[in-house]
Amino acid sequence: MSTVDFMRPAFPGGAPLRQNARMPTALRLHAPIAVPCDADCSVIRDAVVDVDEHGRIGYCGPREGAPPRAQETAVRECGGILLPGLINAHAHSPMTLLRGMGGDLPLLRWLREVIWPAEARLRPADVRAGMELGSVEMLRAGVTTSAEMYFSGESVAEAVLAVGSRVVLGPAVISAPGLEGMGSWQGMVEAVDRWIDADGLRFGPADRIELGYGAHSAYTLPPEALRRIGESAQQRGALVQTHVAEAADEDREQRERHGSVPALLDSLGVLDGRVLAAHCVHLSDADIELFADRGTGIAHCPGSNAKLASGTARLVDLLAAGIPVGLGTDGPSSNDDLDLWEEVQLSVMLARLSTGDAMALTAPGALLAATRGGAAALHRDDIGALEPGRWADVVHLDVDDPAFATGIDTPDEQLLSNLVWAAGSRCVRDVWVAGEEVLRDREPTRVDRRAVQAAARTAAQHVRG
Repeated sequence: MSTVDFMRPAFPGGAPLRQNARMPTALRLHAPIAVPCDADCSVIRDAVVDVDEHGRIGYCGPREGAPPRAQETAVRECGGILLPGLINAHAHSPMTLLRGMGGDLPLLRWLREVIWPAEARLRPADVRAGMELGSVEMLRAGVTTSAEMYFSGESVAEAVLAVGSRVVLGPAVISAPGLEGMGSWQGMVEAVDRWIDADGLRFGPADRIELGYGAHSAYTLPPEALRRIGESAQQRGALVQTHVAEAADEDREQRERHGSVPALLDSLGVLDGRVLAAHCVHLSDADIELFADRGTGIAHCPGSNAKLASGTARLVDLLAAGIPVGLGTDGPSSNDDLDLWEEVQLSVMLARLSTGDAMALTAPGALLAATRGGAAALHRDDIGALEPGRWADVVHLDVDDPAFATGIDTPDEQLLSNLVWAAGSRCVRDVWVAGEEVLRDREPTRVDRRAVQAAARTAAQHVRG
């Protein structure tokens, strides 16, 4: 695959934040409110967000404290709320083509009887069409970064570069009945090795693509495959994405032999590197302690887990243990959309319901999980917040909506509550990725939404036969 603006990272995980070097401001955004998603989830009134000429945040704070701007600086007045782009910490977005298929089946039957046979018919062009549709859908929900595990990784990357969003991509490595035509797990790992060795961990304008390994699960890969993936990833500083303990019965054999999937992964050395474990519904106290000790990130997917009756992850316990937790939609055929605002609300409701404690998780805490927490779960410190040195992935929310009909001159706590509980994706108006406007008035700027939808419709017809 040809790449553009390739930048090899200075260390595994990417270039360090440039906290001290102030670059010329290229774009200044002004809004009545900014929610930078710092550790305290603070609210800034009469706010300014400056974007430098490289697409990174130069300043985020009150207008009265903003640095002087050059006369040529572009200025945009935004009449609502600015916040960082949301991070979808676990998705299979090309599955937009499979939306609604097997929608009333439990996880393992859904995979084996419906999804894997359909995916075996996917062509690279189909994957690209599905990913373009998913990327547009996510931008319209204010999601600027998604962690993707899927086949035909080059098609996924091409789609993201076309739409202008950002992806942490783990090309799928899997060995499952019906998918033999996609090759062996050895060949899949070797293909990722070659790709990273050729293009580096990150490439594309403003590092829009990060490569890693999508080790599907311990129940679809033998231990030697997991060990090999861990070794390859650690040699290259790459992230390993894997499903862990999603359904109660998926990994019975692994638990009987090794105690748990986390214990198996640790024994194979996989947890010595950068790891993102998705779902993690059925973890023991020992598993949680192990992940905390190893610095493993977790993608919590409450909507998908509820729809498939997989259970509810112990979110409160995971956060209390200090584990970095982000929120994910999972695939758009198991959710069935890519609206991370729904996961924000569900994470709070299910945490409170499962603990019987109405204060178990706050609205600001859930918002941080969708932004700053998602970045931490992905082992990234350059996205997820409006802080100097991070990429200027910015979302503008329109407050001309019933959610804010009583005004935004309310106490911070009430404003954040309305933002989380009442606003949602319908309020997303504009989106910038690395300072480039990729969504304006809810329409993508780089691609034609209707053409993207038409291409996805044609691809879905082929897949479904």
